[in-house]
Amino acid sequence: MNGIKSLVPVTALIAGVLVVGSAGAGQAQNARLAMLDSLAKGEWTIRFRDGSPARKVCVRSGRELIQLQHGNPNCSRFVVEDGASEVAVQYTCPGNGYGRTSIRRETASLVQLESQGIEGGLPFQFDAEARRTGNCG
Repeated sequence: MNGIKSLVPVTALIAGVLVVGSAGAGQAQNARLAMLDSLAKGEWTIRFRDGSPARKVCVRSGRELIQLQHGNPNCSRFVVEDGASEVAVQYTCPGNGYGRTSIRRETASLVQLESQGIEGGLPFQFDAEARRTGNCG
């Protein structure tokens, strides 16, 4: 009988952890990504640390920086971190792969990017710096 009684608190503890974990996941999905809203709007130039050619992106909401490798707007996103100076988003693009991007804000017009994942069946990974360089054309 003692064996059964001692299992009850452990089972309750595990159930409590699962409930708390589920609540945290729901909050992460509904996160607002306010840091991205604080970025300066306009044309941004992305310079890749591996020497790849620079790329220009028109930033209207800051969310354009999340899926640089996957332009597909039909991707689902899960917010992993939503901090005052850093966000991390994991996304899945049905039929085209997935990725995870971290964006660290240095100023309203300068961020550091790290992204990795799979696109079209091939892995990708990059580190880059993005800087506001003008108005969108």
